[in-house]
Amino acid sequence: VMHTLFAREHNAICDMLKGHHPTWDDEQLFLKARLINSALIAKIHTIEWTPGILDNSALHIGMNANWYGVLPKWVKRTFGHIGSGELISGIVGSPLDHHTAPYSITSEFVSVYRMHPLIPDDYQIRSHKSDEIVGETDFTPIQGHGTRDVIAQYGMSDWIYSLGLAHPGAITLHNHPNALRDLVRINGDHVDIGTIDILRDRERGVPRYNDFRERLRKKRVERFDDLSPNAEWNEQIREVYGGDIDKVDAQVGMLSEKLPPGFGFSDTAFRIFILMASRRLKSDRFFTNDYTPEVYTPQGLEWIEHNLFGDVVTRHHPDLAPALEGSQNAFAPWKSVA
Repeated sequence: VMHTLFAREHNAICDMLKGHHPTWDDEQLFLKARLINSALIAKIHTIEWTPGILDNSALHIGMNANWYGVLPKWVKRTFGHIGSGELISGIVGSPLDHHTAPYSITSEFVSVYRMHPLIPDDYQIRSHKSDEIVGETDFTPIQGHGTRDVIAQYGMSDWIYSLGLAHPGAITLHNHPNALRDLVRINGDHVDIGTIDILRDRERGVPRYNDFRERLRKKRVERFDDLSPNAEWNEQIREVYGGDIDKVDAQVGMLSEKLPPGFGFSDTAFRIFILMASRRLKSDRFFTNDYTPEVYTPQGLEWIEHNLFGDVVTRHHPDLAPALEGSQNAFAPWKSVA
């Protein structure tokens, strides 16, 4: 759904650019639209998706400050980037800084971004016109080779509407989707993604939970009873790890933590996440030194500035506008057309 939606958005940006630059050839239009589309996705991720899953007032302020700075949005829109730093007008448009090392996706970031519990096992497909349930399915038939057929069966608008209404799964223990615990790959292999998540961390040298915490300047957990507020889970973890709390894997520890108010995932994961979310902007020349009208075109910067995820959805599926009416964040659950 997302892939198709933003492919259509790319085409819409191409059309817009061609209207302003009629002499450009297809390659120029394609590449410039890709750049603009990528920046729009980065903006949506920064100021909409992240505050959607970390619904906390401090986080809302922090992520908006990443993009716009501490002053209201209209200041940057009116006067452009003020000063040479990022405090007043945000990271976007400030000078590039690699902070001693070129940016890369670290193994620790990959570890905290293992959010498979977000994926539900069961799906209701609802009509975007009437809210009537028109189909129900589990995850297996709609992934892999089944994706195109199931989109064609119900239509893209019904799928986007249905996913817009749905809540994601909780990022916690005992909530890995069953479909991913016995996932049949396209080649017929059966794999357990939960096991693979643990295995990959170990293979790549990601520290175990207590060492992970310590490197983030958090206190080590001394007792299994303090891992989570759920006594039964704590006993299960004690049994699995043979009573050695320092062997608990980072994934297991993070999924067991009590969440801060409004947070969709653990405080330990968040510390890596917020660092990398900022660095991936600050260490990219297209969000810093080259975030300019000369690189993006004035129309491209205008497109990025004045669009959010809801705009993307309704541009390509105007029939979904009633479900998004009054929405402050299109990553919050939509309202039923019924």
